[in-house]
Amino acid sequence: MSKWVTVWGNATSVAERRPANYAKNITLRYPLKCAFGGDAVRLHFSNFCGTEPVTLSAVSLAPAISDREINLKDAALVTFGGKESVTIGAGEEIFSDEIPFRVKPQETVSVSVYLKDFTLMRSAVVITGPLSKGFFSVGNCVFSSVLPLERTRTTDTFYFLTGLDLFTEDCARAVICYGDSITAQSWPDYLAGLCMDAPYNKTAVIRRAASGTRILREYDCITYESYGLCGKKRFEREISSVSGADTVIIQQGINDIIHPVGTEVNPFRPMSDLPTVSELSEGIKNYVNIAKKHSLKVYTGTLLPIFGWRTYAPFRETLKDDFNEILRNFEGADGCIDFDELLRSDDDRRAFEDGFDSGDHLHPSEEAYKAMAKLAFEYISGRRK
Repeated sequence: MSKWVTVWGNATSVAERRPANYAKNITLRYPLKCAFGGDAVRLHFSNFCGTEPVTLSAVSLAPAISDREINLKDAALVTFGGKESVTIGAGEEIFSDEIPFRVKPQETVSVSVYLKDFTLMRSAVVITGPLSKGFFSVGNCVFSSVLPLERTRTTDTFYFLTGLDLFTEDCARAVICYGDSITAQSWPDYLAGLCMDAPYNKTAVIRRAASGTRILREYDCITYESYGLCGKKRFEREISSVSGADTVIIQQGINDIIHPVGTEVNPFRPMSDLPTVSELSEGIKNYVNIAKKHSLKVYTGTLLPIFGWRTYAPFRETLKDDFNEILRNFEGADGCIDFDELLRSDDDRRAFEDGFDSGDHLHPSEEAYKAMAKLAFEYISGRRK
C-alpha cells in the first residue's frame, strides 16, 4: 500500500430551500461500495455551500451487512484531530484523521453521522443510481447495528459527506465524472459496476455532479439556488479534491442552453443568460486547462437530445448541435465520448432513440444510462480512443 485514492465521492451543492431547513438529533447513514481494497480510510466532509457552521457530533465507519445494518464488531470511531466531534465552518471542507481500517475489494462500508444539535442542512447533493442510497434515523444511531425501521427513512440527498479515500496500491486510480443532473443520475454508477466487473479492477468512479448546474451562470435567488454553482466555482475545487485521479469525463452545458426563457415568462431566467457557442467553448477550454494543470486526461461528452423538452426551440437545437461539433474535436482534450450519437434516433436526430427517453425528453432512461456507461468504459479502459 503506497498512496491515497478516492474510492467514493460526490459533489457538494445547495439543498433546496424549505421552511424546515434545520435538523436536530438525527443520524445519517450512507452505505458506500468500494471498488478496491485498502488498509486505512479518511473521510472528506464539506460545508462549502453552508452559510453557518455545522457540527458533526459523532461519526462511525463500519462494514455494511445490508443497507441499514452494519457489523459492529469491526466498526471504528472516526476522529478529527483526535476528537470525536468536529465543527466545520461556513464555506469550509475538512478531512478526518487517517483511520486504520481494512477494506476488502468491492466491500460496502457504511458511514454514519450523528447531528446532535440544530444543523443547517444546506451543503448537500441529490444523487440517484443503483449504488447511491442513504438513510436518516431519529436519534443517535452511529453505533446501532440496525437502523430502527420505525424511526428511519430513505434519502437520496447526501449531506456533508463528499469523499472516502483509501490508502491502497500504487496502481489504483480514480476517474471523475463531472456534470449536471444527467451525471447526477445513474450512468456513473453503471460505469462503476462495469469497472468492478473487470478482473483485478483498480479503477474507482467518482461522481462530481449537481442537478441544474451550468458552465457559465448560477442563480442568485432562493427559488433556484438549489440549481447549484457555476463552473468557475465548482470545477477546480471538485476535481482537485479527488485523490489518485488520472481522468475526468466532462458532460455539461445543456442547462446553459435550455434554462433562459425571458423575464416575461420567468423573472429569474432572462434570455441574456443564453450563451453563444464561443462562450460555451471558452467555458470548456477553461475546464480542460484546469484539468491539464492537475495532470488529468480529459474526455468531453456531447450533449444529449432535447426534442420535446418544455423549453425546446429550434434555436436551442442549433446551439446544441454547433456546440457538440466543437466538443467532438476539442483542442487539448484527449478524446470525445459521443453520447449524443449513441442515444439519438436514426429517424430524427433531434430526439432520443426509442427506449432511451426517460419520458421528459431531457434525461435518459435507465437503459440509456447503461449504454452511456458501456461507451464510457470503452474509453477509460483504453479499448477505444
